[in-house]
Amino acid sequence: MTSLDPSTSLPLPADAIQRVLFVAPKVHVYQIPPLTSTKGHTAAHWTTNTQGAREIFTARLRILETALPSPTGGEAVTTAVLLEDGGSGELFAAAPYASPAAVEQAIDSSRFFAVRVVGEGGMKATLGIGFEERSEAVDFNISLQDVRKALGMQGHGGEKKGKKAVEREREAGKKDFSLKEGETITVNIGGRGRRQKEDGASMRSDSDALFSIKPPPSGGGGGMPTLAPPPSASEVKAEKRRSREMSQQVSAQDLGFDDGEFGEFQ
Repeated sequence: MTSLDPSTSLPLPADAIQRVLFVAPKVHVYQIPPLTSTKGHTAAHWTTNTQGAREIFTARLRILETALPSPTGGEAVTTAVLLEDGGSGELFAAAPYASPAAVEQAIDSSRFFAVRVVGEGGMKATLGIGFEERSEAVDFNISLQDVRKALGMQGHGGEKKGKKAVEREREAGKKDFSLKEGETITVNIGGRGRRQKEDGASMRSDSDALFSIKPPPSGGGGGMPTLAPPPSASEVKAEKRRSREMSQQVSAQDLGFDDGEFGEFQ
């Protein structure tokens, strides 16, 4: 059986691969009023008869992934949320999931979602869907999260980053950290600056201490004894003269010698 593109209903190539990511056998499909608030859709407006809201029918919901081989290598992957007839499997509406905006959760209930579907001729409409079981709604939400990760949707808005956006991010990441002319850089390594400050402070305190020591006392007391001043030149000469006179007056006997037998030591 030939596979069909869920968005266009056209036959897919034979090498295309389709994978079902999620199935809910029964969801309620609603025609919902136009969005009047920027906060989002309110499910209470879908399930009451006010503002013309009404249930269309009960459908089977599938999330279908289609992978097509790319001419340049790799695969082109698309995903769509399908609303089908539960008995015959006939497609009622398809919502190409190109961004999270294609499926938005209601602001007043976790079981209801607004789905932007595309019909024949590219006609677009927003339908409401409601799950009977909260667990099914949670699984549906988790499956969509996995799709966003697989398709690389970024940010809250979920749009894929364009080539220019990627280039801008790369350029922003290429920051120039080189020093410009006249610029300097200061490096702090593990408190070394504090140690230098402490060493500098101790050096200053030691230097100040050297110049703050009091002079020694001039008189007696418990202080160190002072040295006598050196003799003057006249005193040195007088001392030398006295030494010569004393050496001339010393006899041989005073030095421990006798006169000798012939008086040769006189």
